[in-house]
Amino acid sequence: MDDNKIARVILDYIPEDFSGVLLDVPVGTAVFTQEKWKRLLNANIICLDYSEDMILQAKKRLENYSHILCMQGDVGELPLENSSCDIVLSMNGFHAFPNKNQAFQEIWRVVKPGGKFIACFYIKGKSKITDWLVKNILSKEGWFTPPFQTEKQLKDLLENLYSKINLHTEGSMVYFECIK
Repeated sequence: MDDNKIARVILDYIPEDFSGVLLDVPVGTAVFTQEKWKRLLNANIICLDYSEDMILQAKKRLENYSHILCMQGDVGELPLENSSCDIVLSMNGFHAFPNKNQAFQEIWRVVKPGGKFIACFYIKGKSKITDWLVKNILSKEGWFTPPFQTEKQLKDLLENLYSKINLHTEGSMVYFECIK
C-alpha cells in the first residue's frame, strides 16, 4: 500500500459531514489533506506544524478558507485547552517527533472524551530493509528521529490511553483510529 492509499484510508475515518474541532499535527504542506479540509466547511480545523516552512506552504494551499487556521507550534506543547478537539489527525508525524511520549500525552490531553485520534507513521520490526534505511539514512538526515516503536509497543501504549483501537499495518507503516 502506498502513502496515497494509506492517506485515503485514514481520511475516510473522518466523516464528510464532520462539524467539530479537528487538529491536524503535523500538517506538513497539507498536500494529503487539503482537498478533504476544503470540503469540511462546518468544521473548525487547526493545522499545526513545528516547521515554519511547512506552515507557510500549508497556508498558501488553504488561505481562502475561513474555517481553517494554520499555525506554527510544537506537538509536545499543544497551544490548546484540555479536551478541546473532537479529532486529532497525525499523518507521518510520529517518526519525526523528538519526544514521542510527550506527543502521545499532549494529543490525549486535547482529545475530548469520545473523540478520535487518527494517525499513520513508520514502525520498526516489519521490514529489515526499511529499518536499515530509517536507521542509516533517514535518521542521519534528520527526517526521522529515534527511538521507534514496534507494533506491539504501540498497541500496548494506545490500549493504555484509549477505550477503542482500530489498528492496521501495511509493511512498515501503521495506521489507526482510536476513541478516547
